[in-house]
Amino acid sequence: MSARNWGIVRDCMRKEVTEVDGTMDVRSALQVMKKVGATSLIVKRRDDQDEYGLLLFSDIAKKVIAKDRAPERVNVYEIMAKPVVTVRPDMQIRYCARLFENFGIGHAPVVENDKIVGIVSFYLLVLHGLAANLE
Repeated sequence: MSARNWGIVRDCMRKEVTEVDGTMDVRSALQVMKKVGATSLIVKRRDDQDEYGLLLFSDIAKKVIAKDRAPERVNVYEIMAKPVVTVRPDMQIRYCARLFENFGIGHAPVVENDKIVGIVSFYLLVLHGLAANLE
């Protein structure tokens, strides 16, 4: 029995990503998220030896709102995930979904030639990998 071809990450990733500095306060990061219509932000590397970070809405909910912290007094670097698992744009969707499950994550930056070219999530994997074939 052959495996179903769900496609590759490049075909379902969100290409518009927004990068912010880790020293930005969470209130400002939320303003950026609202402006660009994103639920996640890439946190820039400080230098070539640093790693990317990732800020998700869920990080803000769990680490700011639930703990009753003032978003203007919390920096992004205090609540972001870093380092983050990254995926290649030519990775098969089924392997990306397995990777997410194995590591307990739901989002990952897509990296090609050491540069972020997109972001992928369970939502996008299902929307483009499975739901695209339901027409």
